[in-house]
Amino acid sequence: MQSTSRNFSDIPVIDISPLYGNDAAAQGRVAEALGKAAREVGFLYVTGSGIDERLFEDLLAATKRFFALPFDKKMQVYIGRSRNHRGYVPEGEEVFYGATKDKKEAFDMSIDLPPDDPDYVAGNPMLGPNQWPDLPGFAEAANAYYGAVFDLGRTLMHGFAMALGEKPDYFDHCITKPPSQLRLIHYPFDSSAEDRMGIGAHTDYECFTLLRSTAAGLELMNGAGEWIDAPPVPGAYVVNIGDMLEIWTNGQFVATSHRVRKVKEERYSFPLFFTVDYDTVVAPMERFVDGDAPARPSVKSGEHLYAQTLQSFTYQKERIARGEITLPGQAAPLSSFGQEALKRPNV
Repeated sequence: MQSTSRNFSDIPVIDISPLYGNDAAAQGRVAEALGKAAREVGFLYVTGSGIDERLFEDLLAATKRFFALPFDKKMQVYIGRSRNHRGYVPEGEEVFYGATKDKKEAFDMSIDLPPDDPDYVAGNPMLGPNQWPDLPGFAEAANAYYGAVFDLGRTLMHGFAMALGEKPDYFDHCITKPPSQLRLIHYPFDSSAEDRMGIGAHTDYECFTLLRSTAAGLELMNGAGEWIDAPPVPGAYVVNIGDMLEIWTNGQFVATSHRVRKVKEERYSFPLFFTVDYDTVVAPMERFVDGDAPARPSVKSGEHLYAQTLQSFTYQKERIARGEITLPGQAAPLSSFGQEALKRPNV
């Protein structure tokens, strides 16, 4: 049967260091804890990754230098100039379901492929080279952090596979060249900030997200519709389950709605959205399908990500309006997962 949303008030903290060792019993305990958190909360903190803290410090310094540039300099790498969704996202460009425009700016990047990559040449909308600003050290810091946290994502995927009763490498065949995206987000100081319930509430489109941030503001919704704080924990990564793992487990793992509360404090946030290869077909595993839990519709991973992107970015919606691009045929409605979606009429 499907897992039910829990009225949780706390987010578990899990030391995943045994996943890097050879103690099968210890790995099993970690996997059990990961599965419990994924089913009952959909959010957790992970420690014990072994990632050098200097990588985060270098990324933060480079990010501050980039966002301090004049607007016209940042717009030289505007995301609308790319054909694979890479670059600078100005304030107001991105809008989640039913929300006003969030007051933030961002820089979006992913696996940095060469211009002659066959998928990029063939027109894949989410794969290819990054757009980089003319800022010494920026690309190096971003790529170094991306590589380290992506490797952490692979390790976590092994843990989730074990939590589902599979071998650690169960998902490895579909993690060869995924469009896992890293966002560098800047929430500027806002003296007029007023909190409003539900602004920016959404789930993440991929398998899970690995997040570091510099200040509080992230909140998640429990089964009672209450917002629970998820403040930064020193040295830990916030992990939240996304749409793909919810589909794979037919709702056993929960993609939990979350938002960034409107706060006055300046804040930097670095989510890496860990996903699988673009053409991976994600369908419920048979063990989670029965009469009480009919199989949810399958999706192609990359098309789901692309479709959600088309529906939430202004430049993409303008391309659709001009007839330059179209939504994938089986595109799900924007933000159709999570507790917040379940509480809306007709969802």
